[in-house]
Amino acid sequence: MQTNGTTTHTASVEASLRNKTASTKVTSSEFHELESFAERQGQSISEWIRQTLLTEAHGERSGAMNLHIFTELVGVQMLLMDTLEPLLRGEKIAQEQIKALFRQVQTTKAARAQEILSKRSQKQEK
Repeated sequence: MQTNGTTTHTASVEASLRNKTASTKVTSSEFHELESFAERQGQSISEWIRQTLLTEAHGERSGAMNLHIFTELVGVQMLLMDTLEPLLRGEKIAQEQIKALFRQVQTTKAARAQEILSKRSQKQEK
């Protein structure tokens, strides 16, 4: 918990509003593993579990990771599409061309991934 006055006050007010319990059973070794991990994060076990559950429930962790993985896959696809065609025709690709392709993919893959997701979303809405 941070120690500036506003953050501490806000955190204590939020904690006082928590009046429901969500619980589960774990083994002693699982508990010690969770407790140790929470301590390494600088949190109590209850606060770490609460934050982890809410983050997961909001889809923040898996959603961000899925988007990152999808973006990287789009980048690999772009690179393959731009390099395989000339190679299959028997052409050679110069090192400078490859470097330029890498730079182009790095700068455009996120926008292309968003475009693909947007088109997919529009199709699902119809």
